[in-house]
Amino acid sequence: MSTGMGWLISPLGTLVYMSAEGKRKDIATQIAAAVRAKQLSAQEVNEIYSAKASAHNPALNAMVAVAFESSQEGATAIDNTIASGLDPGSLAGVPCAVKDNLCTQSIRTTCASRILEDWVAPYNATVVDRLIEQGSVVMGKTNLDEFGMGSSTEYSIFGPTRNPYDTDRVAGGSSGGSAAAVAAGLVPIALGSDTGGSVRQPAALCGIVGVKPTYGRVSRYGLTAYASSFDQVGCLTATVKDAALVFDVLAGHDPQDSTSLQGAMEKVGPTLERGATRLRIGVIKELMGDGVAGSVLAAVESAALALSHSGALIDEVSLPSLDSGLAAYYQIASAEASSNLARYDGVRFGLRVSGESAGEMIERSRTAGFGDEVKRRIMLGTYVLSAGYYDAYYERARKVRTLVCQDFAATYAQYDVLLAPTYPTTAFKLGEKISDPAVMYAGDVCTVPSNLAGHPSMSVPFGADSSGLPIGVQILAPALREDLMFRTGLALEDAAPSLRGPNPAIFGTDPVLDAL
Repeated sequence: MSTGMGWLISPLGTLVYMSAEGKRKDIATQIAAAVRAKQLSAQEVNEIYSAKASAHNPALNAMVAVAFESSQEGATAIDNTIASGLDPGSLAGVPCAVKDNLCTQSIRTTCASRILEDWVAPYNATVVDRLIEQGSVVMGKTNLDEFGMGSSTEYSIFGPTRNPYDTDRVAGGSSGGSAAAVAAGLVPIALGSDTGGSVRQPAALCGIVGVKPTYGRVSRYGLTAYASSFDQVGCLTATVKDAALVFDVLAGHDPQDSTSLQGAMEKVGPTLERGATRLRIGVIKELMGDGVAGSVLAAVESAALALSHSGALIDEVSLPSLDSGLAAYYQIASAEASSNLARYDGVRFGLRVSGESAGEMIERSRTAGFGDEVKRRIMLGTYVLSAGYYDAYYERARKVRTLVCQDFAATYAQYDVLLAPTYPTTAFKLGEKISDPAVMYAGDVCTVPSNLAGHPSMSVPFGADSSGLPIGVQILAPALREDLMFRTGLALEDAAPSLRGPNPAIFGTDPVLDAL
């Protein structure tokens, strides 16, 4: 990994490790190592990234709230800890951004919704505290589709987030702000949430790594609920090694989350170098068909060939239930959203619009507070849960979910990991799909299976289309086998074609951004 590399000095004064081949480097890992070794101070790192975010975020609308003053205080505390001879943690001085549906005590948490636009949480989400405990510095909150309901980060009171590769295109969703911020080099790492693909899909469209863990392996305490049996916190980074570093910080039991898994679990970082040799990898037939762009299919096929050259055993596999997975997901997720969002009634917290009766006040508050897409999913969920339709829709969808789990179990009895596209196409134009919800929903077809089963999956960039837009290849693994997933991800990353950086016409020639 070290051949042909050299330190470059950026116009902002930091050091960036960059290969002659133009591969993305493990910037978070290297920042933490440099800060702990006193080669850089956490304050210097924070000042550099604060300047970058201030200069370049307006073109992207990736970050919707900044906390530069408090982040500088945090960086100073890290430097003081190091000066006293103590270890500040594995993420020492690494700036991060947090999706705006994760609670932060000092920064408002809006979920990109008018109904929560002025709300400040009284506590931090567990994942935020875990980053801070390991020395990371929170620089701000990132844009999202309202309450995580969307695939393009266009459903937001803050306006859409734009893709760093082409600002006329979407960044993906719902964690589009986090993905764009990392891809553009505004922060080295970011947190997102993944209910049906909301970490992996924007990671694919922005050319970075996105990880969805096993359900229950990372705490959901402090994550605003959308669909509670699917929601999971994930991370977005420039490289697989950086993702492993962050995942190992986030993972672990949390007594404040009743769905959190108990027991000691092996860290994935030390397993990365075991590689993909002799791993049995299946390419999912049902996710390689109609609707998937030729460039994406070619990338997945090339990725499979590259893994074969790395010593993996490749085969095609069939999971027939996935043909019904998308429909089942949207019925169950909408039903859970209908229940979870009932708490936003104008009484306890959030927006309140006066009315002549309690019922009228609730109706006016919800009408004014929720956007069209959120209302659409609440109504769909309420319908499938209603008397006379519960068995026909909701119960039937749950049975399909069981079939999906059974298909995965049978497949993983023969294969270690699976391979598929992350998203059927590359990034599409802003406004292109927003008027047709069915078309927008169809884009989640490749990512929802892992959420239905509760299994881990990740997106790794692997090449680009003819326009230079990134393509993501998805790696799926059995529950709690993130180690296999990350090993495969690193092998794929090592074999991936070089990917050009974000549009230089926007970001200039800053070597920091070029290296990312």
